[in-house]
Amino acid sequence: MLIASDVWVAALIRRAELGGASAMVTRRGDARAGAVLVKVWNSSERRARVWSEASGPDGDRLWLQTIESEAESEVDAWIKRQADYDPDVWVVEIEDREGRHFLTEKVG
Repeated sequence: MLIASDVWVAALIRRAELGGASAMVTRRGDARAGAVLVKVWNSSERRARVWSEASGPDGDRLWLQTIESEAESEVDAWIKRQADYDPDVWVVEIEDREGRHFLTEKVG
């Protein structure tokens, strides 16, 4: 059983904040089943990365890095295209000096 998106997003934000990062929801999607994109701004390297939710062969949630760029505007444009395609998507932005994503699920 998967956790509702709004609960999962709240837990991610809490993990990031406890780890010393800044995190916020920049787009709210469907509370129960919206997909989630996690944008991480590494303030030391000045690079943005986005992890996208996927399902593994066993049905478990996993995360794939989908885009990376020094041009944050390029990453934001990619996120906007995803949101235009899927209006139920959530976007969580994390700013961290080490570029940590705080995802606890499998990352590929």
